Amino acid sequence: MCGMNKSLVKKVIITEKSTDLGSMGKYVFLVDKNTTSTEARKIVETQYSVKVVKTNVINTKDKKRRVGHTIGIKPGYKKVIMTLKKGQKLDILPQ
Repeated sequence: MCGMNKSLVKKVIITEKSTDLGSMGKYVFLVDKNTTSTEARKIVETQYSVKVVKTNVINTKDKKRRVGHTIGIKPGYKKVIMTLKKGQKLDILPQ
């Protein structure tokens, strides 16, 4: 294990879709690319004192972007969707 610290779970992703998922007890987190789903689960459970029932991982690859003659790379990222135990919720989404 990479040493459980809060830097593995970078932030909560707040979009229209993730806000809708929040009403179903699912929350989306941006995590470090090397973080496993079990590490992310343990960090969220200890940090927010909730019980995570299920984790889904979404890996996004790097993408080439062109601006004029310059070709750059938009970095990829890893998202984890956490489903909490029925009846539990986090106060991290705007109301």
